[in-house]
Amino acid sequence: MKKLHALVLGATGATGHQIVKRLLQDSNYCKVSIFVRTKPNFSHEKLTIHQIDFSRLTDYKTLVNGDVLFSALGTTLKDAGSKDQQYLVDFTYQYEFAKMASENGVTSYSLVSSLGSNKNALFFYPKIKGALEEAVKELNFKRIHIFQPPFLIRPLHLIRNGEKIGLKILKVFNQIGLLKSHKPLAVSVLAEKMIKEVESQQSFGQKIYKSSDIF
Repeated sequence: MKKLHALVLGATGATGHQIVKRLLQDSNYCKVSIFVRTKPNFSHEKLTIHQIDFSRLTDYKTLVNGDVLFSALGTTLKDAGSKDQQYLVDFTYQYEFAKMASENGVTSYSLVSSLGSNKNALFFYPKIKGALEEAVKELNFKRIHIFQPPFLIRPLHLIRNGEKIGLKILKVFNQIGLLKSHKPLAVSVLAEKMIKEVESQQSFGQKIYKSSDIF
């Protein structure tokens, strides 16, 4: 297997950070390029940091070159401030970046989506996640891996109060055999699975990973 150049979108988020951490430790990767709004306070000999303005993504198209794109960008409605702003982050920025990558010859694409994603969903969040999935499937990647994880467990210092309550409720349901498909998943496990699948999956095509596949 040749040494790979990985591109990571959403590298400063909980899942993205775990992906970057593992890629830097992985001997199969010779270079890791991340695209961020705010420069992180870590460095590595294999790491290249591109601090960009997401509202002008096409200005950076020449930088979007490599072998595999990991896309873990995302926000909440509360953090975004409005549905329009959340749509920008969760759909527009990710799709535009993926489109540039496919046009530049990046062959493999791994996307962090969500459990229940569906472009026809009644609720806003699963609807935009589903719409993104359908849109990127039409891009010219040789391999597309779409991960639909359940409730994600972030590192303790990043967990919000609402997430703590949600985790406790799900744990109770799981203990009595309910909502097994919603069993919480650590972001570190998701990141490890995403990288493993890129390295092991040699055939062309598209694959969706539901929670049972990731566990």
